[in-house]
Amino acid sequence: MKVIVTVVEKITSEAHIDIPDGLNQSAIKQHIVDRYNTGGMQAEMNIFQVDFESISARIVQENSSPKSA
Repeated sequence: MKVIVTVVEKITSEAHIDIPDGLNQSAIKQHIVDRYNTGGMQAEMNIFQVDFESISARIVQENSSPKSA
């Protein structure tokens, strides 16, 4: 018997980054978004917390491959 198990988790990552002094709130947000979008924060991102959301299982027949939606 084959069973396909799907686990959904919510992963919270945290990065400690330096921001230039003197920026207002809007500029800080834009700086963070720009840095994230360009991949500049990936090296600093660490998994902070993992929350279990759900688990499910689906039984499939041995001689057939699962179909994806």
